[in-house]
Amino acid sequence: MELQLELQSQRSPRRFLPNPAKLAVNALLLLFTASCIIPLLWIGYSSLKTQAEFANNILSLPSAPQFSNYWEAIKLTNMLQLSWNSARVTFLSVIGITAIAYVTGYITARLDFKGKRAMIFYYLFGMLVPIHALLVPIYLLFKNWGLADQWYTLIIPYIAFNLSLPIMLVSSYVMGIPREIEEAAAIDGLSFSGTMYRIILPIAIPVLTTVAILQFFSCWNEFSFALVLLNDESLRTVPLGMSYFKSQHSTNYPQLMAGMILSMLPVTIIYFVFSSRIIAGVMAGSVKG
Repeated sequence: MELQLELQSQRSPRRFLPNPAKLAVNALLLLFTASCIIPLLWIGYSSLKTQAEFANNILSLPSAPQFSNYWEAIKLTNMLQLSWNSARVTFLSVIGITAIAYVTGYITARLDFKGKRAMIFYYLFGMLVPIHALLVPIYLLFKNWGLADQWYTLIIPYIAFNLSLPIMLVSSYVMGIPREIEEAAAIDGLSFSGTMYRIILPIAIPVLTTVAILQFFSCWNEFSFALVLLNDESLRTVPLGMSYFKSQHSTNYPQLMAGMILSMLPVTIIYFVFSSRIIAGVMAGSVKG
């Protein structure tokens, strides 16, 4: 017993010795978390200030919360129309991205064919090219072909420029599925497409859900293509609606921040509801490959 107490007395101080590496990592994580949360808090309480209060001191708290800023933001931007446009484009784009990513990811994971490496490199290269470098040629292409200013205009670039990461995730996930499952299906007489849709598709639902949620965020928040390809105000999306708060000589920042809060609500709700599924899907896709 005495020996045990002596050992505990010798070990106990070590338990409380700080690990410099862990402290540094925790400090960095705390700083990163603060850098994300503090701006959101500032936007939140600034959206309840008057324009005069904001101009006088941008960091002060509102003397009396101005919830009317939210109503004015909805009226000024026609938020319902903007939300409908964003929801329509985002919904159809996510369906297209998920469907193409599944078929392409499955084929690249299971089939060996000439040009496979070139195709994979092509999709990987797509993750490295900034879309801003292609805005001018894409605008000229859409204008010449009469594709600009249509309700479906944004769906085309959204699908084309958001395929790389989903294909890599799906391909990595499918490679982790045992081939014996497909061989058993082939013995039972199921075709290649039947195996892909009836056997593997239900197994790949977790990674496809992750792909759909991630692409929802990307398409809902996209600004550059919407700015360049849409001139018709009735077709504008939520991110473009934020420009309504800026006039030639001034900007109503409290109403702008109220509009930003409203525009962030859908993606924030979806993220909190599906956050665990997103992390699980990304981890599954990265580990199984």
